[in-house]
Amino acid sequence: MITHKTKGIVLRTVKYGETSLIISIYTEIFGLQSYLVNGVRKSTSKGAGRANILQPAALLELVVYQNPLKNLQRIREFRYAEVYHHIFFDVFRNAVALFMVELLMKIIKQPEPNPDLFYFIEDSFLVLDKSEESVVANFPLFFCLHLAGFFGLRMQDNYSEQSQYLDLAEGVYVSERPEHSQYISPPLSFHSSQLLKVMHPQELVQIHLNQETRRSLMQAFLNFYALHVAEFGQMKTVSVLQTVFSE
Repeated sequence: MITHKTKGIVLRTVKYGETSLIISIYTEIFGLQSYLVNGVRKSTSKGAGRANILQPAALLELVVYQNPLKNLQRIREFRYAEVYHHIFFDVFRNAVALFMVELLMKIIKQPEPNPDLFYFIEDSFLVLDKSEESVVANFPLFFCLHLAGFFGLRMQDNYSEQSQYLDLAEGVYVSERPEHSQYISPPLSFHSSQLLKVMHPQELVQIHLNQETRRSLMQAFLNFYALHVAEFGQMKTVSVLQTVFSE
């Protein structure tokens, strides 16, 4: 059987049997795929070490078997593509990374490849790992806004003194308060415009937001997703994220 080399980002692991895992991985060349990995949960030091590599947010180099007729694929080889310095050990960066992973699982529905999306996600995790704390605190908001654009959901940054209400249903700033409840008012709408202008996460250091503002913006951005993504539901990692950054 032909094998393929690809990079991948681990999104979810589920125990299977006594020693195996089923892993959801967003890959560079195949998009979202599910893989069965046998024997990685064996009670040996070698087995345990291999399982630890497959934790959510890990960036991997993979050699995989790909059968388009099957929903569950197999991995021949895997190893770290990049070794994080902080994400798996720092409570703040880990909380952000797990939030990002959950958001990806909710919005990526189909297996079709999208290399540009893969590179954006990969770069986001790498930048998160290396960024200073002032960037990390605003990183979930940046990721929410810019991820949406890959799915045709980008908000328009047309904020002005005349158009200060961000209509979440339409994704644009409007001059009058919408009749429905899904909108952002000043001053939060101004902060949203600031975040929309950020092209690289390091620019987030220039945006000064307090915890209450971040919390309100996060809820608004997730409402935006819920309006436009079927069966989006609730984000379990949000409460953890907010607790970590309020301490």
